[in-house]
Amino acid sequence: MKIKVGVFFGGKSVEHEVSIITAIQAIENMDKDKYDIVPIYITKDNKMYCGDLIGDISNYKDIDNLLKNSTQIMLSQKDNKVVLLRCDKKIYQNDIFDYIDIAFPIVHGTNVEDGTLQGFLKMFNLPYVGCDVISSSVGMDKYVCKCVLKDNNIPILECKCISVKDYNEDSENTIKEIETKFSYPVIVKPINLGSSVGIKIAKNQEELKEALENAFVYSRKILVERAIKNLKEINCSVVGDYEFAKASECEEPVKTDEILSYKDKYISDGKKTGAMKSMNASVLRLPANIDKDVKEKIQELALKTFDVLGCSGVIRIDFMIDNDTNEIFVNEVNTIPGSLSFHLWKATDLNYTKLLDELIDLALKRNREEKNITYSFDSNILSGVSMSSLKGGVKLK
Repeated sequence: MKIKVGVFFGGKSVEHEVSIITAIQAIENMDKDKYDIVPIYITKDNKMYCGDLIGDISNYKDIDNLLKNSTQIMLSQKDNKVVLLRCDKKIYQNDIFDYIDIAFPIVHGTNVEDGTLQGFLKMFNLPYVGCDVISSSVGMDKYVCKCVLKDNNIPILECKCISVKDYNEDSENTIKEIETKFSYPVIVKPINLGSSVGIKIAKNQEELKEALENAFVYSRKILVERAIKNLKEINCSVVGDYEFAKASECEEPVKTDEILSYKDKYISDGKKTGAMKSMNASVLRLPANIDKDVKEKIQELALKTFDVLGCSGVIRIDFMIDNDTNEIFVNEVNTIPGSLSFHLWKATDLNYTKLLDELIDLALKRNREEKNITYSFDSNILSGVSMSSLKGGVKLK
């Protein structure tokens, strides 16, 4: 019997469209002899839809028409299965639209990749692909991630975290604190976004104010760090879990400006990339133009980062090399990378279909292991509790 895979994508995120491309690209490459695939589209207001049209990228040119001809669903548990219930059931229809055996979240950004969707799926005792709730949330929060990596002696750039509250209360002091800590240029980024959204380099105070206000549009907290003037960026993917993981080939993004922009990544000659290319291949050098010892050091750091954060499935770690000092820094972690970083594994025996198989196998393995963990124990704490005692203020230890 085939495994029923629910592929979740979209969501309330500025990376919504990128998620659609990545997910449909993955669906096209899944082994249809092994899996029955149920595409589940999450709208920008967090409603879930299924139907025959959901898995076709061409239908997303007219979202209103797509939703009109699809079925809104919600998850529920019935007879030890996770079922997809119709939200607007007609009299002649069955309550259950379909069911799934495993979830494959292919989402990017806040409200989905940051542990929110993973926690939702975990509530249904449903196996799901990729990082768990904690590693997803830590990986998404750039400041928390830096703190964890620094505590484990993984090289990162020093930074300053600023809240919109502090900035609104005293913007001049915030600017002063940044200028005291760093010399220009600095880079300003939202604390919890990817795809280069909201990121700007500031070379003076005026540009810094503009960059801060731009970043606060996307997040209530932002990160400021020095901008490496002579920068080389390198990406490396890791696949596996706590028992065994392996690092991919390294790639080198090629920028058209000071930073790799959203346009660089996903738009070429004014056209958005199609379902088969969620990353613009023209901005990638693969393999990266680096020495063998540098490549091996990056792969070593990638594996250590994966382990320290407790990751599972496939992730991509973005590195920075300061060409003036030859220092290597971990920049950020992508717990659900665009295209699931399949292109980084092409040089190995792990093609895209095999990569997807491995990710599903890892998710099922984790679910089997979690079934052996005790999450509760019998207690008689409620046997002596009454409403009258609650009114009196029972003290619980």
